[in-house]
Amino acid sequence: MNDTQATKDHERDAVINPRGLNLLQLTMMVITSTICAGIFSLCGDLAAGGANTGAVLTGWAVCFIGVYTLMSAFRGLSQARPDLTGGIYAYAAAGFGDFIGFNSAWGYWISACFSNVSFAILLFGSLGYFFPVFGAGNNLVSFVCASVAIWGCSILVSRGVREAVSLNTVVTIAKLVPLVLFVVAIVVLGRFDPEIFFANFWGEAAGPDFWTQFVSTMIALVWVFTGIEGAVVISGKAKYVRDVGRATSIGFVSVFLLYLLISILSMGVVPREAMAELAAPSLAGILEAAIGPIGAGIVNFGVVLSLAGALIGYVVIAAETPYEAAVQGTFPKFFAKTNKHGAPAVTIFLSAAIMQLFLILAVVSAGTYQFFYTCAVNTILIPYVCSAAYYMIIGWKNRHLESPLAPARASVVLFGTLAFIYTLFLVYTTGLEGVMVTTVTFAPGLIVYALGERERGKPILPHAWDKIIAAAIVVLAVISVYLQVTGIAPVV
Repeated sequence: MNDTQATKDHERDAVINPRGLNLLQLTMMVITSTICAGIFSLCGDLAAGGANTGAVLTGWAVCFIGVYTLMSAFRGLSQARPDLTGGIYAYAAAGFGDFIGFNSAWGYWISACFSNVSFAILLFGSLGYFFPVFGAGNNLVSFVCASVAIWGCSILVSRGVREAVSLNTVVTIAKLVPLVLFVVAIVVLGRFDPEIFFANFWGEAAGPDFWTQFVSTMIALVWVFTGIEGAVVISGKAKYVRDVGRATSIGFVSVFLLYLLISILSMGVVPREAMAELAAPSLAGILEAAIGPIGAGIVNFGVVLSLAGALIGYVVIAAETPYEAAVQGTFPKFFAKTNKHGAPAVTIFLSAAIMQLFLILAVVSAGTYQFFYTCAVNTILIPYVCSAAYYMIIGWKNRHLESPLAPARASVVLFGTLAFIYTLFLVYTTGLEGVMVTTVTFAPGLIVYALGERERGKPILPHAWDKIIAAAIVVLAVISVYLQVTGIAPVV
């Protein structure tokens, strides 16, 4: 063994934190942070997009390769550039300048706000199973209760509340119990019907073609893995360096297999046409078809507990993103202000105000859970694409790979290139609606960017490509708003 390899092995076996998390604990953190609301409605969302069995299975195969390469890119970047501590948007700034870095941070922040609104809608939609007054989670009663929940969580977080171990334990159980019960019930009771599974495997003759079906699966499949990049954030809590990458990989594969198993079993219980009509969370309707009303009750109760905890978690995520960006010099200094409890009060309540605006939009336009999570995916794709592109660049140019912990160059080139291609494909699958949502939500950020740069005495839009991108955002945002106001292309 040569000296370089020996050094790498020593570094990977090094102790980060003597009291840190072991491999099992790290893996469980990855699993529980990835599994959220999406899986409970995934099967119905795929069916509603017109995807039959063959297209869904193909989508899962592409998703596995794509998300794995993206996850590998984030893990590799954390190893090659441990000095970039400002979140995944820091990679965009390092690779493409301050303006692209700002937009990456802005997209990550707005995505978190969209995510929490989608959680709130699904939460009260699930409560609607027990209390019909909440309807589908987007009526006036749900709006009032969701507003109280979000502002209540924001006040709680502003008092310094960050983590609650007991709550996290309850939330974890609430997520896993109905999912495990679903699998066990279908398998043990023999509710899987091969005839239903293979019926119209590639689609109905009068339905959408295979490519259209396949493309329709992408956003929903990405949504259930949104947050997988958060695994690299827990690296500082690990006991051993070597366990970080292992836990990330094991956690991803475990979640993927669980998701795939639930998706396959669902397609053998309820025909696609019927599944497409199920209300969110569709997993409740599928389990009800398999074991009766008690199945729907269990799933909806699990979703309620899971999302109650998720609301608090995403209030923290939404607040921390612009706060850390301000600390790193990407957002105006005003965003970095804290209160007497040390909490980023400014960004907490700014995030809550943005969520409130989105909730108003949900009520006025009858916006659905699916619409808001689609918006969340659209806006988070910016930091995803930029991070993948930066990882690909450092691989091809052989930069920042001298550290003993940095991945091998061949690995960086392979996973960076594949991740970049995959994220570009995801942008393509969002279509016109994705462009509209992205430009409309990014246009106000230009003002925030300009204020921050002027505050620090930096030139605004210093590069030609910065000016071109900013102009494109403004022009497309104006066109999008016009199309929405005139009803040519409605918001929802």
